[in-house]
Amino acid sequence: MSDTEMKSTSISWRDYLLPPLHPEGPGFVAIFLVATLVLYWMYTPLGVIGLGLTVWCFYFFRDPDRVTPLRPGLVVSPADGVVQMIGPVVPPAELGMDPAPVTRISVFMSVFDCHVNRTPTAGTVIKEDYIPGKFLNATLDKASADNERQAVHFRTDDGKNLAVVQIAGLVARRIRCDIRAGQKLVTGQRFGMIRFGSRVDVYLPPGVVPQVCVGQHAIAGETVLADMSSTEPAREGEVR
Repeated sequence: MSDTEMKSTSISWRDYLLPPLHPEGPGFVAIFLVATLVLYWMYTPLGVIGLGLTVWCFYFFRDPDRVTPLRPGLVVSPADGVVQMIGPVVPPAELGMDPAPVTRISVFMSVFDCHVNRTPTAGTVIKEDYIPGKFLNATLDKASADNERQAVHFRTDDGKNLAVVQIAGLVARRIRCDIRAGQKLVTGQRFGMIRFGSRVDVYLPPGVVPQVCVGQHAIAGETVLADMSSTEPAREGEVR
């Protein structure tokens, strides 16, 4: 055995079948359950469909714990989902950041992904701004500018600036953001959610390159999107 102490954690069936719920979850699950009972009373097959939707609603609002890497400089994914786009884009104008293009990583959340959002790195909230808009398909690039969204400007303790934008989608009708300007946050801290189906964009600091690839599935609070202290080139990948 090495000098490093070996640690383990027990995992039970409950962790998979009955994960903890986001505070918004119980109310919605109750509504789905009541509707299911009504449908079952009206016509049994409809009740079965309602039961399936109730189970889906429960898992939509799941809020499991995540193991967040703590090394300084890491930028972790703020959302569960597929890395959909990576490319140079000007940060949101409403945040008042440097208008020079930086790398943007877009993570698309389907209605089957966990929708609790987490902070990408430790730092202070400089500004947050809600922008009303349309409800276009969140997979479209123009959704970043046209859709309803919540933008947040973070600054790390060593002065690096990055932004996170929660974007509503076709079926998303509410963005929840629980943080305010001046608040200090740690990496992987829960800060909000979007329901139902949406996208989260991360604007990296100037010169920082991504360490994920388009098509990769990211896990909020765990998957490392970038390393602000590394000189490693941007990663490439292929489907195998």
